[in-house]
Amino acid sequence: MLDGASQPEASERNGGWLADTLGRELADQLTRRHDDLRRILADAITSVANRYGLQPGAAPSTTVSIVRWNGTAIDVLVLGDSPVIVLTRNGEVHQVRDDRLHQIASHERRQLTEQPDNGFAFGDRDRWRNLVDAERSHRNQPGGYWIAEAAPEAAAHALTSRWRFQDMAAAVLMTDGVSAGVNRYRRPSSWKAAVELALADPSGLVNLVHDAEAEDPEGTRWPRSKRHDDKTLAVIEFYHE
Repeated sequence: MLDGASQPEASERNGGWLADTLGRELADQLTRRHDDLRRILADAITSVANRYGLQPGAAPSTTVSIVRWNGTAIDVLVLGDSPVIVLTRNGEVHQVRDDRLHQIASHERRQLTEQPDNGFAFGDRDRWRNLVDAERSHRNQPGGYWIAEAAPEAAAHALTSRWRFQDMAAAVLMTDGVSAGVNRYRRPSSWKAAVELALADPSGLVNLVHDAEAEDPEGTRWPRSKRHDDKTLAVIEFYHE
């Protein structure tokens, strides 16, 4: 799953374009290679950056979340704020979450607004543009956050986890538009509740988060850059003989 970063200025090569382009490259490499996920991601970033002449610091960016499995193990990689939540067969929930962008963004928002909130009301494009510029200064830098862009070394900073296949029941990948339900709106109130709802009714989880945003149409309770963020959810259930 890839979620391209939104940009205040319109561009043909935006976050959505990179998510689609890098996603196709990753899909191709993952079908041909079975080595370390960080290495595959680094090579995919290099391939796309070279093909389109992308320059670090001046290119669009996207999150990357990967779940790969065989009969022995399940491997998870997360780079950016699109978490993977896994459920074991005995009911335990484990999170693979990269909160570094959120930490940087929260700090920069406070600096820009001089308010202790986690965002700003949408519609203020100048403030949004300033926030994006401030975040970009921390992108793929030590002490900042790491994201798929045009710098392959970012892949080495991705979060990874591995579990025995026989121990796992399901994995749920989600963009931050969905994970905000637990992270910000408390709907659902826990990751376990989110996974259970995703397994029973994936669209129900998306609608629950969407409805929370609809209850705050002006972004006053939960300041944010847009009324509704895009929401993507992928549910994988593992079956055992």
